[in-house]
Amino acid sequence: MNQTAKPLLKLFPLIAGLLGTVVLLIGLVVGILYFDHVGLQPTQVQLSEALPATSEPKSNALMDPVGMWAAPDWGTVDTEPNAEDIKYGRELIANTSEYLGPNGKVRKISNGLNCQNCHLQAGTVPLGNNYSAAKSTYPKVRGRSGKSEDIQLRINGCFQRSLNGEVLASDSKEMIAMVAYMDWLGKDVPKGEKPKGAGIYELPFLERAADPIKGKTIYERQCVTCHMIDGQGVMKPDSSGYIYPPLWGEHSYNQGAGLFRMSRFAGYVKANMPFGVTYENPILSDEEAWDVAAYVNSLDRPKRDFPNDWPDISKKPLDHPFGPYADGFSEEQHKFGPFQAIKAAAKK
Repeated sequence: MNQTAKPLLKLFPLIAGLLGTVVLLIGLVVGILYFDHVGLQPTQVQLSEALPATSEPKSNALMDPVGMWAAPDWGTVDTEPNAEDIKYGRELIANTSEYLGPNGKVRKISNGLNCQNCHLQAGTVPLGNNYSAAKSTYPKVRGRSGKSEDIQLRINGCFQRSLNGEVLASDSKEMIAMVAYMDWLGKDVPKGEKPKGAGIYELPFLERAADPIKGKTIYERQCVTCHMIDGQGVMKPDSSGYIYPPLWGEHSYNQGAGLFRMSRFAGYVKANMPFGVTYENPILSDEEAWDVAAYVNSLDRPKRDFPNDWPDISKKPLDHPFGPYADGFSEEQHKFGPFQAIKAAAKK
């Protein structure tokens, strides 16, 4: 073989490889054109079957935030003709003890708690025991007193029960200011209506009684950082009031307070506790909320007699913790549950 033929022979494998590649490319193009012609897209079909369907993340919010009540813009308060009363009222709600506590600079008539220890952020938090419906729903007849109450009487009820103290005169500067602030918060709520998010969340009943022993474990896991192991909370550095309030003991709410009812306490903690929780991101389960309420409300606190409460005992809430009752259920069951049987009996 001559010298010219040898390089050509070396090119044959390369040429054969190129031809094979061309054939494969032509086959691929023809296949794509065929599938396109008959309307099939095999690769896409396989992918759509392999990938799971996507869905919106599930919300655990207690209520849909759409339409939820929101407090008026504080920046607009100076446009109100009674702006100074409104501002003083807010200050009294936020720092009640500084003005009206055991060492109050105006009067010494309460236990050291601030109104906003129970009515969060000066009564502006949705489902945080807010004041959104104070203006729109008062005066009203209440079963506890058996008569029509104005907002002044309602406020004094809190001073006597939650603050374990004495009453303010209806024409006092402080009462006028507190009413002005509450009226301002509810200024856009139609008369007779309760806006979405007013008051406290209504927690579904358990199928069993709330358990203080289980509640103690929950308290020690979730609550001691703020309220301390002894339940006595954290005082401000200047001792003018509490940053985190005591939940039992001589400086806490007394047995006539609304939060001494299990459903009120459980609904309150479900939507707002531990610190930082809101109704949009609750942490405690329903059972945990009921059980921690049972623990806190099983411990000692001030006792105070209100002999004129519930003149018609059939109007008592089913979880009112003291008899007599219009049914045959025990005081223990009325306090801790289970409540379904009591509710069913009341309907009959």
